[in-house]
Amino acid sequence: MFQSLNHFLKSWEYESGTTQNLLNNLTDESLKQEITSQNWNLGRIAWHTVASIHIITSNTNLRFEGQAEDWPVPNSAKIIADRYSQGSEAFVQALETQWSDQTLGKQINFLGRQMTNGSLLMFLLQHQSHHRGQMTVLMRQAGLSVPGIYGPSKEEWAKFGMEPPKM
Repeated sequence: MFQSLNHFLKSWEYESGTTQNLLNNLTDESLKQEITSQNWNLGRIAWHTVASIHIITSNTNLRFEGQAEDWPVPNSAKIIADRYSQGSEAFVQALETQWSDQTLGKQINFLGRQMTNGSLLMFLLQHQSHHRGQMTVLMRQAGLSVPGIYGPSKEEWAKFGMEPPKM
């Protein structure tokens, strides 16, 4: 749970930056990549990640322009990446102008559970991380380079002329 708005904003700056890097590496063709026809494809997961910023925070008093629905999925990777950037920027601006450290302790109902706004922000970060992981697997299957998130990716190790550590 976040108790300081500044702490969350610093965390969001890094986490949203890594998400933006992933989305910027998608191609229109890669959006169709799926594990099975029973699961969401890469485009659906990416678009859900874009919309989740607004969807997850919609039951708070925070107001900003963002993608409010995660359907239909655009068939353009650029649209997805651009909408994430726009939504993230609007979200940060809303937090900076509408909330304070005290707002983080306010109780809300989220999916039938009582939690604080600070816990909701932690959930948003974790939700985004979860879907980033799914996207990286599908990106590899689609033949795309994956940027590093919490350290260099396989491709980034190669740029340094190094082998990634053996697991």
